[in-house]
Amino acid sequence: MNFTKEIAPLVEALEEGNLILYPTETIWGIGCDATNPDAIKKIDALKNRKEGKNYILLVDSEARLAEYVEYIPPKASNLIAYHTRPLTIVYDKPKNLPACLLAEDGSIAIRVSLDPFCKALVNAFGKPIVSTSANISGQPYPKTFLDINNAIIKGVASIAQYKQYEESETPPSVLVKVVDGEDLIFLRK
Repeated sequence: MNFTKEIAPLVEALEEGNLILYPTETIWGIGCDATNPDAIKKIDALKNRKEGKNYILLVDSEARLAEYVEYIPPKASNLIAYHTRPLTIVYDKPKNLPACLLAEDGSIAIRVSLDPFCKALVNAFGKPIVSTSANISGQPYPKTFLDINNAIIKGVASIAQYKQYEESETPPSVLVKVVDGEDLIFLRK
């Protein structure tokens, strides 16, 4: 599928430091430029979320991932290459990312997206995108676009039209953490 027309306004909003609402492989998400600390603060404010909570970033390829982590262990690279479900890996040595995005231990969770829409969006933008659930902190995750709180909808600059009338039945991503620089532990299967 060609998403060029669909993603153009989303990319424009990201480039301007604004927030977007878009379907990820799992649920609807709020996104922003992962390299822009002011945009990240906008997400915290919109979600009524404490600063310093973990975020997930989406990238479109392992090559882009390498721009934001010091080292991709071979086990992680193999998992990325062969995994068929959404897979988020927590890396302990991020680089080229603002400190406000990192977890308290300095790590960052990044998913190399398998979703054609998300891959096209990240590729067109050229940088990682923050991906966080489209809900106010503490409220349930929206299963459909229609479940998204109106305050969230009003708080973003651009909204994807793609998949607005579909219900997500995809489970949360598999969550893996890199330990000791080489090994992997599964936090959620």
